[in-house]
Amino acid sequence: MRFVLLLTLLALGAISAHAADAPRAFTRADATSAIADMRKIVVPGGIERLEKVRIGGIDQWISIRGNNPRNPVLLMLHGGPGWVAMPTSWYFQRGWEEYFTVVQWDQRGAGKTYASNDPALVTPTLNVAQMVADTEEMAAWVRRELGKEKIFVLGHSWGSYLGLELARRKPQWLHAYIGMGQVANAPESERRGWAWALEMARKDRNAEAIAELQSVAPYAQGAERVPVADLMKQRKWLNYYGGMVYGRDGGSAEAAAVKLAPEYTDDDLAKVWQGIDTSVDALLSNVLTTDFSNVKALDCPVILFLGRHDRNVSSTVAAEWFEQLQAPSKRVVWFENSAHEMMNEEPGKTLLSLVQYARPFAADELVAEAR
Repeated sequence: MRFVLLLTLLALGAISAHAADAPRAFTRADATSAIADMRKIVVPGGIERLEKVRIGGIDQWISIRGNNPRNPVLLMLHGGPGWVAMPTSWYFQRGWEEYFTVVQWDQRGAGKTYASNDPALVTPTLNVAQMVADTEEMAAWVRRELGKEKIFVLGHSWGSYLGLELARRKPQWLHAYIGMGQVANAPESERRGWAWALEMARKDRNAEAIAELQSVAPYAQGAERVPVADLMKQRKWLNYYGGMVYGRDGGSAEAAAVKLAPEYTDDDLAKVWQGIDTSVDALLSNVLTTDFSNVKALDCPVILFLGRHDRNVSSTVAAEWFEQLQAPSKRVVWFENSAHEMMNEEPGKTLLSLVQYARPFAADELVAEAR
């Protein structure tokens, strides 16, 4: 009996030890910790900041990252409205940080900024004029805080609206303006996107898509705002056929990558989609009436990054507008294997293009910093 009892105790001990050694489930916290550690800036003098800044009377979140404070500053204006870039920057941005000090900003009503403020107080302030004012105030803060007379501004999609407005108002603040998925004539872009989606649906013999797209016809005609419900039908099928992300049926991969953002708490993550919905409802229909055809000249260098397959914000419409634009220097860089998300679709070319075509505009600053 003693022998049997001893064997039982030994067996129970072994089971207990095995249970203690069994690997636990890999959590989101584990994943974000690993990503944060991999992208940690360890270069002496490097910058790695995540903080709130008081802009437009509310707390707005930014990250500032770069290997060398002497590098030029690049402020990225995310798209959407509300489609924040900070939580996917862990994927596309690390190489930028060797050549620029990069500022990511969660705009009013978006991302961490949405999560940190009372929506009941902030939502009524979500209008185009306030967003443009926030952009100018943020650019001024970045210049002052980082000690740079001039910075680069990169505007993606909706952010390209804000960036172009800043370039019009404060060209003396910019080494260059970089438009990615540039808004030019939004109603024409919407019409072309709808027509393309319908053409693809017909080729595909997709009766559901054809019916939904035809149900919103005539689409984006005249000066009337496109109802959000109609817009969502157009985007549903445009995205399905790869007009947002080339070769994919939408932005599901980018949306999933948000979950791995080291900068985002679980609470931030739970609210990020609420921020997108709030921003879209408040801003998008107004923005889609925008027509920059009357903008014939800018007083700073301008670079456009355009996806060859972009139907979300038509790259052909942007290229036609850009051809007529006068600027001290201008260049179009075509991304042949991208639609609207070129920094995620072709991250290597995005980095190469920033270094090759944008950074030289800061040459004088770099020489002065080296002295």
